[in-house]
Order: sequence, then structure tokens, then C-alpha cells
Amino acid sequence: MIISKPLPDVGELVLVRINKVMPFGAYCTLTEYGISAYLPIAEVANGWIKNIHEFIKDGQSAVAKVIFVDKEKRAIDISLKKVSNKEKKDKLNESSMEKRAEQLFKQALERAGKTAEIEAIKQKLAQKFSTYVELLEEAYKPDGAKNLSSVLGSELAEALHDIAVKSIKPKVFEVSYTLELSAKNRKGNINTIKEALSAIEQLGVQVIYEGAPHYLLKATGDTYPVAEGKITKAEAALEKYEKQLAYNVVKKQ
Repeated sequence: MIISKPLPDVGELVLVRINKVMPFGAYCTLTEYGISAYLPIAEVANGWIKNIHEFIKDGQSAVAKVIFVDKEKRAIDISLKKVSNKEKKDKLNESSMEKRAEQLFKQALERAGKTAEIEAIKQKLAQKFSTYVELLEEAYKPDGAKNLSSVLGSELAEALHDIAVKSIKPKVFEVSYTLELSAKNRKGNINTIKEALSAIEQLGVQVIYEGAPHYLLKATGDTYPVAEGKITKAEAALEKYEKQLAYNVVKKQ
């Protein structure tokens, strides 16, 4: 986060460090907030827990879910057992991306000679962005430097845009389909099949032979609809050969 919230929200996933394991729970630190939280033994794992030390230990890092917040007392309870494997993976990936984005932001500050102004700049950024990832995504856009110049100043905005473009790999989405393709009669010979497959490849769809009559079709794009659209065009191209060839396109699961 660019500017940390004073307290997390109930239901929020947080990174924690377990400081002191006790018989009926553990005292922890929310590393993103720098504040304390309590992990009750009933929230450590599902089922009966005879010895809490078999499940957690001092110094352990984990992903937890906030289940209780008392804003006045600044008391927070967390749960480990309520975090699914997917939620844990997503949170760790999100944390890794945020740390990387923050480092790139600091590189831009150094390049523009603005490191001494970091706190003031962060205060301005917090009015538009909640995370460094959001900031980098904006800086990555073709007009990112222009859009951020009013907040960062032209020199820092241009430095951040340049670093973002060089560091961020564009997302590529891939879809895969199985094509069953065979001749209906003597008129639909091997040459016609080759011609049909060539027409598909010219549309930007990769064709991989899997053993007659099966072929693997792969299409990529910067969004799923773009990738799917290439397959749709490939199916349309096959219609030209429907009198000679039998075909069926099925999405792979």
C-alpha cells in the first residue's frame, strides 16, 4: 500500500508473523500494518487441537484472515483456518507484486532525484492510488507519463513511465481447442486439409498435429476475448471447406 490504513477490515487477508505461541493462541504482528493481532487456538486449524505447537511456531510467517476488529481498543483477531489455499496463493502473489512495484517506484525517485520528497509524493499519490501496482499499471500506459505529470511532476512521471515499460511484461492470454478434421469423400484429399490448416495459421492460430484426425489449436491475445476471437475466425475459415471436409472444434478443459 502507498499509504497504510490504520487498521485492516474484517474479512481482509493479511500477512502475519507469529511472535509468541501460547497454550490457547498466539500473539502475532500484521507485517503490512506493523500492529499486533491475536490468533485464537480455535482459528489455527480445523478439528481438535491437542498441542498448538504441532501447527504453528514462533517466528513463522503466514497468511491470515481478519475476523474481528475493535477500532477503539485496536484489538484484532485473525484466523488461519479460514484462509483457503487459493486465497493464500493469491495474497502471496499480490504481496510479491506490490514489493516489486514499490522497488520500481523508488528507482524512479532516485533517477529523478526526488528521494528526499518521498513522503510528500506518497501523500499525493494516495489520493488517486491505493497500491504501487495500480500506480505502475497507470505509468505503463502509452500516455502514462502525461497522466501522472500533474501528480508527480514531469521528470518523475517520465522516469516512472520508462521504468514501467522496460520492467513490465504485457499479459498474454492463451486458449486451446481441439480440431477434428477429416475428408468427407475423395474430393476432400490431404491437399485440401493442408490448405484448410494453412488458412487457420494465417489468422494467427497455432496448429499442432496430434494424430489424425486431431489437431491442437492455440491462440493468444492481450485479453481472452481477443484470443477466443481468433478461434472464431478459424471456424469461419473452415466453412469454405464444409463440402469437402468434416470438422468439429471443441475447447480443451
